[in-house]
Amino acid sequence: MSNINIPILMYHSVESMPKSTVMRSLHVPPRKFKLQMWMLKKLGYKGLSLNKLKPYLDGEKRGKVVGITFDDGYKNNLINAAPILLKYNFSATCFIVSERIGASNIWDLEKKITQRPLMSKNEIKEWINLGMDIGAHSKTHPDLTSISFDKVKEELFDCKRDLEDFFKIPISGFCYPFGRLNESILNEVRNSGYSLAVTMQRGRVQRNTNIYNLPRIPVNHRTLPHLFLVKILTSYENNKK
Repeated sequence: MSNINIPILMYHSVESMPKSTVMRSLHVPPRKFKLQMWMLKKLGYKGLSLNKLKPYLDGEKRGKVVGITFDDGYKNNLINAAPILLKYNFSATCFIVSERIGASNIWDLEKKITQRPLMSKNEIKEWINLGMDIGAHSKTHPDLTSISFDKVKEELFDCKRDLEDFFKIPISGFCYPFGRLNESILNEVRNSGYSLAVTMQRGRVQRNTNIYNLPRIPVNHRTLPHLFLVKILTSYENNKK
């Protein structure tokens, strides 16, 4: 990569939730999301899906850009986030768990995290038709570091194959479930035909960043406007673990 310094934002759910919600921080209220996108636009940034961001990551293009990603594929990404993205002519990538389409975030049940509906196939098609992008988030959302390597290969390959079969588009991006990976898993993501992968490691994409180990900037319920600006405009996230 050339000399770059690109933030990739990490969202999950875009929905207003009651204070009693377990892991409420995962849910960004639509009004906060709208303000954040407005601030990006006012600052002169272009919000891009990872497919559209890739030339900037590779150093082939230059510009004031931010990657926008959503993990898990919640229905509220389509209902609440997509209209705001379209208003500002932004695009985004939603990472889909292929065997949980139309279900809920059942991988969080043991932690008693609030269940929210995931997009159905038709809703994902609508997301794509709006000019948005999808990527792979594994087949069932396991911790890839805790299962056999044969299972890892199945989770990676089957998710890509199934999403491409369902939606008739190439799937080039991968998101590690729970952000957990090791060198063997990273290499298998490459071997499975993906061209990039994002993590939960905090920071910006810089020169010499491994394209299969891309850091992101988390945005959650507690990300107030001043903190959002600090995350975007300074090296604040580069110092976070």
